[in-house]
Amino acid sequence: MMIPLLLIGFLMEAAAADSSSSPARQSPRVDTLDDRVKAEIAPFKGKVSLFAKNLDTGATYALNADDRVRTASTIKIAVMVEAFARVAEGKSKWTDELVLTKEKKVSGSGILQELTDGLHITLRDGVNLMMLVSDNTATNLVLDVLTTDAVTRVWNRWALKQIKILRKVGSGGDSVAGKDPDNKRFGLGFATPHEMVTLMEMLERGEVVSRAASKEMIELMKREQEHFAMGRSTWDVPIASKYGALDRLRSSIGIIYSKKGRIAMAITCDDIPELNWSVDNPAYLLISELSKTLTAGLAAG
Repeated sequence: MMIPLLLIGFLMEAAAADSSSSPARQSPRVDTLDDRVKAEIAPFKGKVSLFAKNLDTGATYALNADDRVRTASTIKIAVMVEAFARVAEGKSKWTDELVLTKEKKVSGSGILQELTDGLHITLRDGVNLMMLVSDNTATNLVLDVLTTDAVTRVWNRWALKQIKILRKVGSGGDSVAGKDPDNKRFGLGFATPHEMVTLMEMLERGEVVSRAASKEMIELMKREQEHFAMGRSTWDVPIASKYGALDRLRSSIGIIYSKKGRIAMAITCDDIPELNWSVDNPAYLLISELSKTLTAGLAAG
């Protein structure tokens, strides 16, 4: 029996309509790196500022990247750089002695506060303790030699004007910038994530102090003892890093040497609602996840 042409046309139109509206045939949505980052940040009750860059391809990701943030101990990177510059200029020697006294001991991270008064260590020992275990007392002993103003001035050489140390750990030794009432809210120092990543890129490229000194500083940062944030769950991936912590802030800066590119990043989480000094602070966990997402999202190929 012949099927009327009109009926055939109707059936073909209906089949085409069913095909075009079928969910199975729709193109799946591909989340962008921005989508993934913001989805991870959404549940966090605080402010996140970050910048990341693939040093091999130039690809970047930014979120509040040019906002000034409290540095906490990540400003110790700047202190390290000034120490290397001072030695390179012949104004100090790595063998110069620092003397530990009761008055110079400060609380917080590190081990020197637990050691005997009168202990003599070298300038290089002080810098190593500052970077490897974030020793606060060692930091202040080093700053007694360098001064906070010298640490701040060093950045004018490389046009990094948003990285400033404001005082010694705890109190005292205020820099010119630290005496500005508008800067008191930052505590130890301030920086922008963008400029901190620029600094890490310059170190990696051998452009700070000298090629040899830059390499030595990167190697020192690769030996940081604790990885509560960046590198927390990627122990098999090399990383040069420095973390920082305050009451309601966690920060991490470094270079992740992934197989698909060297990813430099600076991540700061501030205004954390609750005090939590455990290694499972929500900001540490967030930085850990963000570092993996940024590494994957900015990876080459």
